[in-house]
Amino acid sequence: MINAHLSELAPQPLWSFFKLLANTPRPSEHETAIVKKLEHWADSKGFAHERDAAGNLLIKKPATAGCEQRKTIVIQGHVDMVAQANQDSEHDFLTDPIATQIQDGWLTATGTTLGADNGLGVAAGLAILDADDIPHGPIELLLTIEEESSMRGALELQENWLTGKWLLNLDSEDRGDVYVGCAGGVDVNVNHHFDLHSNADGALKILFTGLRGGHSGLDIDKGRGNANRLLVRALNTLQTEFAFRLASFNGGTLRNAIPREAEAVITLAADLHVAFSDALKQQVAVFNKELAETDHELIVQVTESQADQSLSISDTQQLINVLNAAPCGVEQMSNSGFAGVVETSNNLGIVTLIHDGNQAEFEACLLVRSLKDSATQALAERIRSGFQLIGANVEFDGAYPGWTPNAKSDLLQHFQDCHKELMGQEAHVKVIHAGLECGIIGAKYPELDMISFGPLIRGAHSPEEKVELRSVEEFWQLLTLLVQRLP
Repeated sequence: MINAHLSELAPQPLWSFFKLLANTPRPSEHETAIVKKLEHWADSKGFAHERDAAGNLLIKKPATAGCEQRKTIVIQGHVDMVAQANQDSEHDFLTDPIATQIQDGWLTATGTTLGADNGLGVAAGLAILDADDIPHGPIELLLTIEEESSMRGALELQENWLTGKWLLNLDSEDRGDVYVGCAGGVDVNVNHHFDLHSNADGALKILFTGLRGGHSGLDIDKGRGNANRLLVRALNTLQTEFAFRLASFNGGTLRNAIPREAEAVITLAADLHVAFSDALKQQVAVFNKELAETDHELIVQVTESQADQSLSISDTQQLINVLNAAPCGVEQMSNSGFAGVVETSNNLGIVTLIHDGNQAEFEACLLVRSLKDSATQALAERIRSGFQLIGANVEFDGAYPGWTPNAKSDLLQHFQDCHKELMGQEAHVKVIHAGLECGIIGAKYPELDMISFGPLIRGAHSPEEKVELRSVEEFWQLLTLLVQRLP
């Protein structure tokens, strides 16, 4: 039976629910199946539950005997997961379970994302509700949807729905850390049409692959290669020597994942194909020297292709130039007192150029993040200004606010007391350069006192995603103690 080994892991209550999640397809925007299963489970336990108009699920459990006067705890996570697979994987995220495996004390998946982000947080919240040996005040388990694709669940969260005082977000990924602030963000969506022209030259398909990728917030400062950026950079360098024309481009699959692969088809006189390929490989060698300490080896594949139509040389140059000029990566480090924290960044997440009749449709999706909402807006506006130079239509979508740290948080102090008791020291207090739902929920429920913590997860949003098993045990111990101690 698939994932049977999860039944042998501790803490078993948590892993039992994670097994349910792993065996139920739940990519962003396809959460209906898992939500229905959780509603059925809540009915079997006699727990009240309801869904808001967005599709978020709220399950309520009364206080245990003697704890009725405690303040309500909101435990929160998102049920969806990022759907990323290696190029050679045949996994269908809409129908296939996630096949997990244990390697050297870590749980990972077979060629796909694992879904520990945020499946382990959801599983922990469900296990708390399921337990009958943990004294606690009233609990509201809030399970949101579409966190990974758009934050829609949090953005459309019903107001006047939650009654809690404390909110425990279980969507962080570092042992020994507790998060008290996060970046906000906005999607920058670009669209433009180019005329296509007949092509009498040969064509080459260029594929960049082999990169690590990763989370566009958590990993943006790690120096990893962005396949879209690198392919554009190579084409920008070579366009001064070779009069090629761009026929198509396809790079990245998610706005919040650093692209691992990108491909383009160009048209070029056949007698220049060898020289172009050699020059391109020299560029890739330069990139690999730059990435030697931070990423896997970038692999380039150049093959003969076909393209009856392509952009004009001038449109090719315009498009490559504007993409090359677009900000990508860390824009500004924070000076807020949290060492090593990124303040503002941009991810060139998705770039496509696809034929549509006698025209080619160009689309790009960039995700801007910042701890300062004004800086988010400023960088997004700068990106829009750049693309408008070629006449492109640029729209902003899915904006969400950051989460401002509260240095006087009572919840943080309760957490630190529990952490010190269990781990012998207080946790590191941090701000994360990622879009936790806390910022959005906090804007709707400003009375909530919030923190975010979780087990040790690495490689989120990529097929390298893995979670350290020992850290899950520590995470469970910390969560259960905190739930018992909150007044």
